[in-house]
Amino acid sequence: MEAARQFRSPSRSLAEVDAESASRLLAATGDVTLVIDAGGVIRDLAIGSDSLPAESLDGWIGKPWLDTVTVESRRKIEDLLRDASGHVPSRWRQVNHPTPSGEVAMLYSAVPIGTRGRIVAVGRDLRPVAALQQRLLDVQQSMERDYLRLRHAEARYRLLFQMASEAVLIVDAANQRVVEANPAAARLLGEHVRKLAGRAFPDGFDSPGTQALQRMLGAVRAGANPEEILVRLADGKSEFRVVASMFRQDDASMFLVRLSPVAGVAGPQLAPGQEQRLAEVIAGLPDGFVLTDPDGAVLAANRAFVDYTQLAAEEQVRGQSIDRWLGRPGVDLNALLANLRQHGTVRLFSTALRGEYGGTTDVEISAVSALRSDPPCLGFSIRNVSRRPSAEGRAGRVLPRSVEQLTELVGRVSLKELVRETTDVIERLCIEAALELSRDNRASAAEMLGLSRQSLYVKLRRYGLGDLGPEPEAETP
Repeated sequence: MEAARQFRSPSRSLAEVDAESASRLLAATGDVTLVIDAGGVIRDLAIGSDSLPAESLDGWIGKPWLDTVTVESRRKIEDLLRDASGHVPSRWRQVNHPTPSGEVAMLYSAVPIGTRGRIVAVGRDLRPVAALQQRLLDVQQSMERDYLRLRHAEARYRLLFQMASEAVLIVDAANQRVVEANPAAARLLGEHVRKLAGRAFPDGFDSPGTQALQRMLGAVRAGANPEEILVRLADGKSEFRVVASMFRQDDASMFLVRLSPVAGVAGPQLAPGQEQRLAEVIAGLPDGFVLTDPDGAVLAANRAFVDYTQLAAEEQVRGQSIDRWLGRPGVDLNALLANLRQHGTVRLFSTALRGEYGGTTDVEISAVSALRSDPPCLGFSIRNVSRRPSAEGRAGRVLPRSVEQLTELVGRVSLKELVRETTDVIERLCIEAALELSRDNRASAAEMLGLSRQSLYVKLRRYGLGDLGPEPEAETP
């Protein structure tokens, strides 16, 4: 780094500068300019910034420079005075001054003047720089938050795009090639998703359909709102309704093309006799399986579900609402139906099944919506999780370890019991945190928690925490 450059001939170029001119020059040099004697006492000062508290700074005159700064800045003031007394060019150092309105950060450089050991310290107010840095930091954090929100939004819409039952193609308006296709479109067109990407659109449709699609895309490009059109694939086996719209992304125009089958898409057909075997498999599943109408009324159920309800035959559950046996009546079924309407599937929904004679079974429910079938229906797979091994094998009632587990108890136990469970969870987590912070020092952990060591040992035994030795003797008051 190139060294600071001094005046070449100050005795000639600055010969006519008197004390008054020098004072104005020094005052204009910095936000604060101090004149300090050989003993480090401030003898005079000039303030060049309107933002500094003049009343507080005027009180510095007659005080040692060291006494005007915070404790951690005293060493830096000593270095400035030492460098200036030794006629060594001092480098800029940041110090903090306490004021009634808060600390003021200043950047100082000190130079010797005259022959009596006096020093001039030029200071620059760092608060505008700090404010600018804070604004920069706020902008960076805001950009990071916006970027994170965009990533989350992209993840949600990509998930929606992939899970949507409606076939969707994203087509580049410039070259009319498929940019992206969702799995529903791949199934509908009988192609793999990767093969559809990059394919010209329309491609694979018959001649009248291709012409109709081209006219529709032209109308959309011109700003019209075309209606759905009917097109066929080149093999003539499948007929679709197609509608398109345009949107812009990254300064590029895209077509959003939606396809829907006219009479449904024929899926894989079961061979003769397979339907009966499939029904037998479902009937013999160890997990419960229930088929309901869109409102939750049971259409069919297997043997396992009938056992959960403690009834004797499938006919007794048929026609009844499944809500009759769910752990939280009016809550669980509404949540399941809402999620099925929104997403089409539900996975691992935790609840309980109540039998007709008081038996309760903890279960996980997975469900699927088949509203396009004739008639529309919902399918529920119910798995017994009451015998699933617990993460903690200690005897007695196992405390829930998370908010999710606590909320799952709503409707099964009273509010008083729930509050007691929640208090136990919080107390245990606090004790575990104190033990971790103190590195398993029981005395320090007890002090952190505001407990006596004896009380802490009682709670450790209650929750089965740590390898406990004998209890400490009772503390003397």
